[in-house]
Amino acid sequence: MKKLFIMIALGVTPIIVSAQAGHIMQGIGAVNMSMGGAATGNPLDINGALQWNPAGLTDFKAKNFSLNVGGFMSSPELYSKVPTPQGAFSGTTQDDRGTSIMPALAYVHAKENSKHRWGISVFGVSGFGVTFPENMNNPINFPQEMGGFGRVESDYMLLQVGLTYAYALSDKFSVGLTPTFNYSALMLEPNPLASPDPNKGYPIADRASATGFGGTIGLYYNSGKGIKAGASYKTQQSFSEFDFTNKYLDGSAAPNVKFTMNYPAILSFGVGLSKKVFDIAVDYRMVDYENTDGFEKSGWTQTGSVAGFGWQNISILSAGLQLKMIEKLPLRLGYTYSSNPIKPELAMFSIPATAVIKNGFQFGVGFVVSDKFTINGVYHHGDSGGSTSGPLLSPMMVGSGNPTGAIPGSEVSYKMTTDMIMFGIDWKF
Repeated sequence: MKKLFIMIALGVTPIIVSAQAGHIMQGIGAVNMSMGGAATGNPLDINGALQWNPAGLTDFKAKNFSLNVGGFMSSPELYSKVPTPQGAFSGTTQDDRGTSIMPALAYVHAKENSKHRWGISVFGVSGFGVTFPENMNNPINFPQEMGGFGRVESDYMLLQVGLTYAYALSDKFSVGLTPTFNYSALMLEPNPLASPDPNKGYPIADRASATGFGGTIGLYYNSGKGIKAGASYKTQQSFSEFDFTNKYLDGSAAPNVKFTMNYPAILSFGVGLSKKVFDIAVDYRMVDYENTDGFEKSGWTQTGSVAGFGWQNISILSAGLQLKMIEKLPLRLGYTYSSNPIKPELAMFSIPATAVIKNGFQFGVGFVVSDKFTINGVYHHGDSGGSTSGPLLSPMMVGSGNPTGAIPGSEVSYKMTTDMIMFGIDWKF
């Protein structure tokens, strides 16, 4: 009886891959990450400028090459509760995913007396995932034949290539433009974007890929006396469709499904102050999920698949301080705040929501080996600031007074922490 009620209560439930601030990396490279991702108004390295404000490249007077590699670790927890005739049944599943690698490669061509700057970047701007094993002590991770989802796994990555041009309008003002070209890949187990079979449940999706394009435009002001400011707009990155090849758990073929998931537009503003012994940078960003394909819709289709994930716009505040009092050993402190893109009533549509990192703390250090060569490192720790929670949802319970199919007395919630260690080298020609 208990198992039968769990099967009815859980119905069908969607999953979405997720990342850090929404599904956006808060910073690129060891220096920018250690500054909390702030660079729109005060770019300390070429990675931050290329990612957040291409006009900031005019601050760099020589040819620069940068290579960064980081290892990202997360510890999400998934909790669910369902009512039964004997009382509530609940449990928690721990993620057992390993380390994800985050790369960043950048080059800027500059001459001291030239008004022109060119740059190329290859950044991993988003990409993580979760692995929740089958768990008989957590109803949402029950085997599918018992009404749960069994093993829940997601794997997402987005690689972005940018070609940047910046021009100094005067000794204080500059503009910049970056066309961007993207490649993304996504794997889901099970796949909530496909319609479930009444007898076989949700299928498993093979890894699907998509390509996309967009751009960034930026403005930058450098007073020459330490005060700096900037603004940029990264357009929505428009992607081709993911074309998922699906199969059921018994190995039989399932219908293919297509889905479009774009990368949201980002509006950034930044200010900074640079003096002999310190640099300060503060950025504010608005991420437009509400007008992004794949995120703007929510709810179920008539066949029980997920129409969209219903994320709301988020605000991100990044702040960083670099201290240069120790010769050849700059120290950096950064903080990042992000609001939550997930509405409580739609929390079920974003399992597992490892994207919900409210607070990010960073500590970084550099070692200036010579005038041309610097080694940088950063440690990041993030937390979700509590759990994101809401009711379990089922399309079988959708009605005029219950548009999302919320199940009375049920709950699903998730929280997590993140850690990352990254090292990079900067080489001036």
